[in-house]
This record gives sequence, structure tokens and C-alpha cells, in this order.
Amino acid sequence: MTRPIVLLFLLVVLIITSQFEWKQQLVNEMEDSPSVSQKQNHLLNREEVVKEKIILSQEKTIQRLNLLVHSLQQQLLECRRSNSTINFIGNSLTTNVNATERQQIVED
Repeated sequence: MTRPIVLLFLLVVLIITSQFEWKQQLVNEMEDSPSVSQKQNHLLNREEVVKEKIILSQEKTIQRLNLLVHSLQQQLLECRRSNSTINFIGNSLTTNVNATERQQIVED
């Protein structure tokens, strides 16, 4: 009869000690959890900073491209004005040459 009682006692002791070990593991995991959470927050913050830098870089590039487009539009307008002036001068010269030729024909 003493043998089953000793076995039962040992079983109870085993169960109690295992409960303490489980609780200790849970406490350790909970203590580790904030550090993991802090690391994740830090990583998320770094990711946000990188995203902001990328966005700022893209905005600068867009501004530069807009300035280039504006410059090219100005150059195109100048070319059109120059071209229309040349066409006007060419037409008036042609008209003068034609008038001079007509006068020469009439005089002949």
C-alpha cells in the first residue's frame, strides 16, 4: 500500500513542478514579446522613413522633369516664331521678286 501512495505523491510533485516550469516559460515569452514588438516597430519605422525618402526623391525628379518640359515648350514657341518670321520674310521677298519680274516683262 505504501508503494502506490509514494507513486501518487511523486506524480503530484511532478505535476506541480511542471506547472511552475510552464508558468516560467510563459513569463519569459511575455518578457521577450515586448522586445520583439519593439524590434518590429523599429523596422516599421525604418521602412516608413525609406518610403518617405523615395517619395521625396520622386517628387524632386518630377519637379526637374516639369522644368525641362516648360523649357522645351518655350524653345518650341521661339522656334515657331522664328519660323513664321522667316516664312513672312521669304514670302515678301518672293512677292518683291515677282513684282520686279513683272515690271521687267512690262518694260520689255
